[in-house]
Amino acid sequence: MTRVETQPHIRLHGPEGFAAMRKAGQLVAQALDDVTPLVREGVSTQEIDDFFWAFAEKHNALPATLGYRGYRKASCISLNHVVCHGIPNAKPMSSGDIVNVDLTLIVDGWHGDSSRMYVIGETSRAAERLIDVTYESMMRGIAAVKPGAHLGDIGYAIQSYAEAERCSVVRDFCGHGLGELFHDHPNILHYGRKGDGAMLKPGMIFTIEPMINLGKPQVKFLSDGWTAVTRDKSLSAQFEHSVGVTESGVEIFTTSPAGMHKPPYKA
Repeated sequence: MTRVETQPHIRLHGPEGFAAMRKAGQLVAQALDDVTPLVREGVSTQEIDDFFWAFAEKHNALPATLGYRGYRKASCISLNHVVCHGIPNAKPMSSGDIVNVDLTLIVDGWHGDSSRMYVIGETSRAAERLIDVTYESMMRGIAAVKPGAHLGDIGYAIQSYAEAERCSVVRDFCGHGLGELFHDHPNILHYGRKGDGAMLKPGMIFTIEPMINLGKPQVKFLSDGWTAVTRDKSLSAQFEHSVGVTESGVEIFTTSPAGMHKPPYKA
């Protein structure tokens, strides 16, 4: 039996909102393109964060994470078994690391939110495969977005693919509504059943950002209160796009201008 969940508080945005999200989303995508040469062996995650500070200032934008619930960095940068919300620091990255760089910029009051995986030097085939599966999981979730579909269709598309590839989907975090608010309704689960959840309507804007683990899906938080890691210390990967439901399907606001969709990137 199909369960339909009504959520009248989900905001529906018009053409002006979509235009604003394109501007914000493309600036974030440009920042993730431009930082690519810096994401290499010997560079610290703090240096990457410093780059984003300067980029935001140059483009009259503001990092959304700055001051958010006490967070003090311009970005979240998560290495290897860190699932999300890694805090930039002075430790240099090493060859073999896989890195998620997550950036949200506020542009004229609107939030562009995206993350990508990067590979430092040569990494394992298992890590490369995890990245491929994670990117494909996100894109399958995005492909499920269209008017008349349900939120559960997105989660089903992601979960059914990732688990068939012998990976697991993190359940502790989800995508979210986006726009003039950083986090809004609806929550976008990356697992689920077809037909469950609210029906998608033109004008909805949200993120799709699956976190996929090579091992089990369980996570734990470190003592800093932010950093989430895999309990079994297995590798984790994530990709994220901001998208909007259109009359005929879906628009991705955060597509890379340089075609840097998944590694290896050619800077």
